[in-house]
Amino acid sequence: MAKIITMPRLSDTMTEGVVATWLKKVGDTVKEGDILAEIETDKATMEFEAFEAGTLLHIGIQEGESAPVDSLLAIIGKEGEDISSLLAGGNAAQTVEKSTEAEPAKNEEAKPRASAEIPAGVKVVTMPRLSDTMTDGTVATWLKKIGDTVKEGDILAEIETDKATMEFESFNSGTLLYIGVQEGQSAPVDSILAIIGPAGTDVSGIAENFTKGGDAPKAEKTESKSEDAKPSTENKEEASASSETNGRIFASPLARQIAKDKGINLSQVKGSGENGRIVKSDVENFTPSAVTPQKAVQQESVAQPVAAIQPFVPAGETYSEEVKNSQMRKTIARRLSESKFTAPHYYLTIEVAMDEAMKSRAIINTVPDTKVSFNDMVVKACAMALKKHPQVNTQWKEDVTVINHHVNIGVAVAVEDGLVVPVLKFTDQMSLTQIGAAVKDLAGRAKNKKLQPAEMEGSTFTVSNLGMFGITEFTSIINQPNSAILSVGAIIEKPVVRNGQIVVGNTMKVTLACDHRTVDGATGAQFLQTLRTYLENPVTMLA
Repeated sequence: MAKIITMPRLSDTMTEGVVATWLKKVGDTVKEGDILAEIETDKATMEFEAFEAGTLLHIGIQEGESAPVDSLLAIIGKEGEDISSLLAGGNAAQTVEKSTEAEPAKNEEAKPRASAEIPAGVKVVTMPRLSDTMTDGTVATWLKKIGDTVKEGDILAEIETDKATMEFESFNSGTLLYIGVQEGQSAPVDSILAIIGPAGTDVSGIAENFTKGGDAPKAEKTESKSEDAKPSTENKEEASASSETNGRIFASPLARQIAKDKGINLSQVKGSGENGRIVKSDVENFTPSAVTPQKAVQQESVAQPVAAIQPFVPAGETYSEEVKNSQMRKTIARRLSESKFTAPHYYLTIEVAMDEAMKSRAIINTVPDTKVSFNDMVVKACAMALKKHPQVNTQWKEDVTVINHHVNIGVAVAVEDGLVVPVLKFTDQMSLTQIGAAVKDLAGRAKNKKLQPAEMEGSTFTVSNLGMFGITEFTSIINQPNSAILSVGAIIEKPVVRNGQIVVGNTMKVTLACDHRTVDGATGAQFLQTLRTYLENPVTMLA
């Protein structure tokens, strides 16, 4: 049966989108995961993937046109399928209703018509798509509980995406009548998240019908809960301390991170935010009144006497644990696997003399309020080299190669749950000091999970640096849709030959990973030669 695709909400503040480019045309075969279109939101132009396979039967919004979220964007179905009944409604809501009527009921548990089941004034809130790669979301914290009054703009919940933990605002006013995804549970995008409406409205039928229709979240429970279940050893203290709030601790993601870093039990912290929510300042100013020593749980293995023929049998314990994969970790695994197994990687390594770069950096950093790192110098050199070698600044698509004449460099940043890549837009137009300030700001907010999705989108090239860990040489997996990524090692002091003499020099190895579909070996080599020229002669980057 034909499937209606609606204008997606690609950011938490998006109310309408503009179709910048259609990458498929009517009649094309569409596979799940194919890029259907590029959609301009209020924050960025983002690729929109197809979540259905079939033939593109209809395009509802032409290139350059804008339409509200949930408007009819396209229809995908079987080749030659009659979709006249789906088009007759004229808008997405009516189309959904008509398609439901057209499909014969297979059994009594078929999903009912939304218009027949949802009373006036009641709004079903679904799991939002808060990033272009998000397929599932995890509710980190509910900031409202059933029965609470909700105003438009209130923060309903904190939702963990594949990239960050973000606050999700309510776009409706009313009373919170139903919660479909509990704290710690995960659910697919567009699953029922909550129901808001007039106080006292019976919405049990709505929630039940969503469940029968297959749209309810298949939640991944982080722990089993039942009336008879006893709290685990690890949770006893926290459960006791937070019993007044039914075990829920309201805290911002940043406050949680700071508390974790400092080893502070959030149940002992008094919140000063809305509804007693714990914020950053509460944790930073927290002073424990009394510290209760925690009893370490330790299982001891006592070695028993053994026979003389086994005098050296070690006494030990086999121990392992399972840690739930975060949405970020799952997405990293999926995207890196796709990159490694779809893009034919090859690697080019050169060694760069960094003596002049070290002298230049020392001079630059004597300027008040200026702090430039070697990584900032590498980023600047890459941006300038990409302008001279645009073939490296490309993107592979099935029918065309996209050559980007703008330079947006992503800088890989390690965070607790994995890796994020904030993007410096128009890097080639930035000075060294601007790059240094921007990288410091983005990296800091990345580690505190405060980056917005738009700040991690649109890269055309990526730089990954492990030199600060003493790694002298390594290779990286390409951050698609980029065609290349530069791996930067540590600067080391060693004997080098200069003008026929052995002297002490400072060198750094960099490795360029290239997608052979777009970047040939000679092209990659020429890019590295230009990069080396800039780094070995930093004054040329100031021209």
